Amino acid sequence: MNNRAQGCNFCKVVFDLQFFCTFDENIFLKRHNERLNLKHLTGLCNVPASDIIGILDMAAGFKKELVTDNPSFKTTLSYKRIALVFFENSTRTRFSFEIAARHLGAGTLNFSAATSSVSKGESLSDTIKNLEAMQVDGFVLRHPCSGAADLITGITSKAVVNAGDGSHEHPTQALLDMFTLREYFGTIEGLKVIIIGDVLHSRVARSNIYGLITAGAEVGLCSPVTLMPPDAAQLGVVLFTDLDQAIAWADTAIVLRLQLERATGGYLPSLEEYSVYYGLTDERLERIQKHLLVLHPGPINREIEISNNVADRIQPPGYSKSMLLEQVTNGVAVRMAVLNTVLAQKSNS
Repeated sequence: MNNRAQGCNFCKVVFDLQFFCTFDENIFLKRHNERLNLKHLTGLCNVPASDIIGILDMAAGFKKELVTDNPSFKTTLSYKRIALVFFENSTRTRFSFEIAARHLGAGTLNFSAATSSVSKGESLSDTIKNLEAMQVDGFVLRHPCSGAADLITGITSKAVVNAGDGSHEHPTQALLDMFTLREYFGTIEGLKVIIIGDVLHSRVARSNIYGLITAGAEVGLCSPVTLMPPDAAQLGVVLFTDLDQAIAWADTAIVLRLQLERATGGYLPSLEEYSVYYGLTDERLERIQKHLLVLHPGPINREIEISNNVADRIQPPGYSKSMLLEQVTNGVAVRMAVLNTVLAQKSNS
């Protein structure tokens, strides 16, 4: 056993190496597996393509209804209670899970670590066990410790969905990114997707690498060497340190939020220098003359990793098209599909 708690105040646990899975590059060959059979969704590492595509297909059906004036859905999760257990702040993820659950007829319990017994020293394990004793049917967990979502699958018999754990994974963000790309391009297979920014600390990047490669995309990573994982080349990706070259290679870009503390943590000389070399701007795109579809998981640092114009442009003129708000809408549909997959099947099993 290795201590993987990484200094988290909230989790008094020891993590096994199983929480840091080794990605099987050949998983994309498993395209015709049996029907969806996901009990939990704690990450996309080694989730078969059939499961991923099944979730995206289900989300497409939900999206058609979601964007109508008076959306109405079959309440497949009636009488289900979902605990939204968030140990970190969130806007898009928490609210979209709550809206998704309500569209499907489920009730939600909102947990905040700051106002819970965690502030009195309660462990993650005890928190989950007490919530389960209140007869909740599933957990949506966000936690600062990598591996926390996998940990609680061994504590509870209920469904667990990872809403982001440390630097490990954020599977529903990657799924909504993939949904957005598939909706725009018609397919994921064969797309060249560049992920730009702090890949080293990014759970969004990890889930997107796993999911996109599984679905048949080519994935590139572009960042300063100090923010590139040392084992990145083993993931079957193309590596760049020059942003112009990365953009010229790509069909679309996922820009990561730069955690501002990196500038004072020895990873970067300054935010200004990062913006000059790795900021996605009109000037850079015009120089390369490359039209680029742009995604970002949010929240964004304007004029650092992305300029105002690139973040906000949804129609010509210009060399980019922003999908940031479309991603937010798609997030509701994708999270409806995820909750329906892991919870509705439990009630049918």
